[in-house]
Amino acid sequence: MPNDKDRNLSPEEGSEENKYSFLQETIKPKPISREQFAKQLARFAVYGVILGVFACLVFFALKPWIEDKFEGDAKTVTIPEDEEPQEGGESDSTAEEDSVPAANADSYEEMMASMNERAAEARKGIVSIEPVKTEADWKKEMTGISAGAAGVVTADNGQELLILADDSVCGEASGWTVTFQDGKKYSASLKKQDKNTGLAVFSVPRRDIAASTWSAVKVSTLGNSNLVKQGDTVMALGNLFGYADGMGYGMVSSTDYKEAFFDGECDILATNIPAASQGTGVLFNMKGEVIGLIPETVWDDSESSMVNAYAISDLKPIIEFLANGESVPYIGIYGTTVTTQLKEEQGMPGGIYVVDVDPDSPAMAAGIQSGDIIYAVGNDSIVSIGSYQSAVLKTRTGQQVLFEGRRIGAEGYVDVDFYVTVGSRE
Repeated sequence: MPNDKDRNLSPEEGSEENKYSFLQETIKPKPISREQFAKQLARFAVYGVILGVFACLVFFALKPWIEDKFEGDAKTVTIPEDEEPQEGGESDSTAEEDSVPAANADSYEEMMASMNERAAEARKGIVSIEPVKTEADWKKEMTGISAGAAGVVTADNGQELLILADDSVCGEASGWTVTFQDGKKYSASLKKQDKNTGLAVFSVPRRDIAASTWSAVKVSTLGNSNLVKQGDTVMALGNLFGYADGMGYGMVSSTDYKEAFFDGECDILATNIPAASQGTGVLFNMKGEVIGLIPETVWDDSESSMVNAYAISDLKPIIEFLANGESVPYIGIYGTTVTTQLKEEQGMPGGIYVVDVDPDSPAMAAGIQSGDIIYAVGNDSIVSIGSYQSAVLKTRTGQQVLFEGRRIGAEGYVDVDFYVTVGSRE
């Protein structure tokens, strides 16, 4: 006998319920054994390794093309200025001296081996630069006169290796060849030149440099030459003796001299290391840091055949301009600090005394004369040749700057203003 539930269902409803009754069932996945799980995990790992290797191969294959087609902007080179040592303060030179073995009969060979090891590492930053040969250059080489100069790898802006050198190698050349320590030669171009200080920066594209050369190259560290003292041990590397890759050891004989140039001056590190009169190179401390640049000649009227170097700390602001392809500001004033003694004895106002003015210079065009005293450049007060040099280097080529000065007249010094348009010497 049918029950009430069956009696209430129509035939269509009953058949529909039977038709979809399987949807109410719970389907449970078949359990995976540990062995199967391990196999699947291993399979995924293998696939991942294969995909990673393939991606790496594709990346390295396309990397040169990508770098060539999609080069980023060159990084700005920043060279922080060095602080002057404090009076009575302990300098790094003490640590340098402590790291050098004592020179006695038993340790001499060990000492020289240590120094040669440091020189070999420092030499990775040294290159030889030569202009592309002309007929006149070949004649010079036949007579034994080298047209090359030593350079130091100073910076890497991501696109180029930048090499600092004496501008004597520039001349009228339009192209240059750089030889790295592995003996390979590469074409270089002039990034920027400053004829006032006699410095130049050359560039070699990174993409042109072979992998084998990179192992023999390093960007040299620019040290703090303000910490160098008389008696410090130093090494000179470069074209010191009329040929490339020369090396010499010695000590700093004096730090008391300065070389004046228009709009500033530079400390001179004098040494007892012999060199040819036209030798160029780089002076290092025993940490392998650059502390000086050895030009063709520091004093033209000197008969000294010893290495004399421009102190690198005084050149850092100029190097930064050149490394970034910017013109070094130029005014054209030879000046000297008005000392306290001159103020008291001569009644001169404070500032810098203009000794001479370059005839073809912004200073001459603005009306500045020998005998004038400059006491302000823009917003900077001038109390010494050092502060004047710093103020000039804050300006930019083409900028008009107010120079405030005083000029002697019948009734004493009177104020006079000069509006100077900053130039450059390239």
